[in-house]
This record gives sequence, C-alpha cells and structure tokens, in this order.
Amino acid sequence: MQRTEIDPRWQDLAVIERLVRESRTIAVVGLSDSSGRPSFGVARYLLGAGLRIFPVNPFLSTWEGLPVYASLGDVPEHVDIVDVFRRPEHVPAIAREAVEIGAGALWLQLGVISEEGASAAAAGGLDVVMDRCLAVEHREVVGWS
Repeated sequence: MQRTEIDPRWQDLAVIERLVRESRTIAVVGLSDSSGRPSFGVARYLLGAGLRIFPVNPFLSTWEGLPVYASLGDVPEHVDIVDVFRRPEHVPAIAREAVEIGAGALWLQLGVISEEGASAAAAGGLDVVMDRCLAVEHREVVGWS
C-alpha cells in the first residue's frame, strides 16, 4: 500500500508539542463505544491523562459515563482540539464546523488524510495536525502512561 505524502506543515513538531502541552479539552469526533476501536482507546487514554473529553457521535448517548454530543456545535464548552476519527471524505465538513465553534485545532488521526479539510481549518485560523495519533504524541511529549 502506497502512503500519501503529507504536507510537512501538517506535521510540524513544534505545533504538535505545543498542542499536547497546552490543550485541556478534546472533542473526539467519531468516538466508538467498541473497546476494540482506536477512537475508544485514544479517548480512554486522554481521559486517564486528565484531559476533558467531549465525545461526538450522533448514534451514541453516553460513553464511559460522559454525555455524547451529536455534533461539534452541541459541545457546551470551548474545545482546544477537535480529534477526528472519521473517514477523510467527512473531514471538510468537520473542519468547517470546528472553525465555526472557534476550536483551537483540528487533529486528524492516523490514516485520516484530507488536504481540503486541513486547508479549510488552517484558513479559519486553526492549528492543524494530520496523520498523527494524539495519544502517541501525548505520551511522547508529556510522558504519561
């Protein structure tokens, strides 16, 4: 399988480190209630690391005792990072919604590659990270396990 080349600006290590160190609220878009899914493991890790998690999935009502929101617009607080676990074709709409709610950053998980979505988020003033795992980066930068 051939890997898509990622624009280096979407994997800027200084941006990644700053986001990991400074962010406290994470909206996890596409969070699954299946413990075998990557979104579940990443969200559980972030929650365990002391971050506030806002699950976003229109098909769930709760996750690990937290309310689940149907869309980013339903999240009642400021979101530092919108962490996306959806297929790439959904990313442009998610990016636009992230801009609309005034999120700080759009983080596209491993394999979620959307130049259109990344560009839309950046044009709206958001930091963007693409094709990186937030839990892995958090563990490397902060050292929490």
